[in-house]
Amino acid sequence: MMASAVRPLVGARAVPGLTAPSSPSAFTAGGWTMRRAATPVLLLVIPVLLFLAFFHAATLDIGNPGWLIRASDNGENALGAHAYWHDPAAGASLTTHLLNAPDGVPVLYTDSNPLLTLMAKPFARLLPDDAQLVGPFTLLNLILQALFAWLLLRRHAPGAVALWVGVVLLAFPPTLANRFVHVNLMAHWTILAALCLFLDPVRRERMGWWVPLIAITALIHSYLLVMVGAIWASAMLVRLVDGSPRLRAVTIGQGVAMLALVAALAWWLGVGDQVAVRNFGAFSMPLDALWNPGIQSFSNLLPAQEPRPARYFEGFQYLGVGGLVLIGVAVLIAWGCPARTGERATRQRLRRLVPALLVLGILAVLHMRLPVVLQIALDPVRASGRLFWPIGYVMIFVAILSVYRLSAERAALALVGVLALQFADLSGMASAIRAQSAEADRHRLYVRTRDPRWDQAIAASRSIAFIPGDVTKDLGLFQEVAWRAVKVGRQVSNVYAARGSRATIRRLEAEHAAFDRGAYIPGRMYVLGPDVPTPTGTAILTLDGIRIVLPSARSASSSADRKIPVAPGRPTPL
Repeated sequence: MMASAVRPLVGARAVPGLTAPSSPSAFTAGGWTMRRAATPVLLLVIPVLLFLAFFHAATLDIGNPGWLIRASDNGENALGAHAYWHDPAAGASLTTHLLNAPDGVPVLYTDSNPLLTLMAKPFARLLPDDAQLVGPFTLLNLILQALFAWLLLRRHAPGAVALWVGVVLLAFPPTLANRFVHVNLMAHWTILAALCLFLDPVRRERMGWWVPLIAITALIHSYLLVMVGAIWASAMLVRLVDGSPRLRAVTIGQGVAMLALVAALAWWLGVGDQVAVRNFGAFSMPLDALWNPGIQSFSNLLPAQEPRPARYFEGFQYLGVGGLVLIGVAVLIAWGCPARTGERATRQRLRRLVPALLVLGILAVLHMRLPVVLQIALDPVRASGRLFWPIGYVMIFVAILSVYRLSAERAALALVGVLALQFADLSGMASAIRAQSAEADRHRLYVRTRDPRWDQAIAASRSIAFIPGDVTKDLGLFQEVAWRAVKVGRQVSNVYAARGSRATIRRLEAEHAAFDRGAYIPGRMYVLGPDVPTPTGTAILTLDGIRIVLPSARSASSSADRKIPVAPGRPTPL
């Protein structure tokens, strides 16, 4: 009934003037020039405004990493890069041995950005000693999001307002903002870039465009590589189905070469003997994720249900009230208003993407007990709920194209209304996320290890170890101590990594057992957890409530709580 009531309003023949102009770019020369000049400004200003709505400006200060090393994944991101830049032996290996010593740890598994970390390495001496690029990379992601959304929409929009409102809706979904805790995964622009290539009938045929995109994506994050790789594989499948025998042979050869490239990059990134976690499906996408914000503060207009927080975090796919209304309006318009030639061609190409999106969607929602072999095989995408992202972008893209069937004025009015709903719904989410970076405004590096004797104790040591080896129980402490150690070139035997190797697991167990026997490694400083018994016959120093065993500790003296006086603001020798 509702559809029949709306159909006359959107039908091209029912109401004169509603049909979009046959050439959306049919404007005066002066107006075209003004819009062309305004485009780069808007592509910069819009992301900056969105950034300031969700993050504090102080996060852009590359010499201000304190807000990160507060027990967060982004703190490990900054710490891994910090270690790589201070490790003179790291070179181009993409592995640092200042963390997880002596085994070392690939930058990839510290949740750092291998591409960004590698690019900054030649300039490490020019960077501040306490440098971070997490904040700047966040802003860069938003700028690139706007750029590729604009490239997708610019030839379809009936007017300037409809174009730029569409860019905002396509480029900045709630799923993007939700990845603030893991900034590498905010590089959704790689997905939009892949869609741009796939929809371009000329560029999608050329490996010269796909190779750099696949390589860049692989050096940012493996999950994004899977999604971009699925879109590339769809382009190759189209060539195999439609091409001549010669083109098919060439396509197979190019596909093999691309897989070899990815394998070489994986080797360079340090993918090897990491132990599979084997919990695929634990972080899948809930079936109601599109309209369930999961966290109540993330929506002002819809209720949130969070029966399993793990699934609603990694499986977060909330479209926002604006996004949901956009899809509903688009369905009605598509039913009542015929598509123009450009949109029909785009939709036809998108149909060739359906097999890849179907596979990604199944993996995203799959939540069942699987055989061990499959659990190990799927371990690289164990947070499977993320794999729905390309589907979400295609849904919004297609919906915006449907609205673009209207005249410039009506399309602008509809999209502005949708955007207003989205802002009203997500303002709470923006405030909640912005609060996470409030610490940046304080410009404080350390909050857990304020005693100046920490630097003295670390500098007097050859290496540092945490007992027990699992540092996740007090990750904030580990990040601060490791940050101090790395800055003066001291190795830390522990790390919080996305995946651990068998060799590291065995080593940490052996080191803990040796410590319990009193067999200390010469020159090593031990940081003891609260549940670790005080070793008998060993001198203990307490700094900021944390017990440490100094390298010079011997069984001749013992004190459970020996503190060395220090003049305020002036360190004295240990």
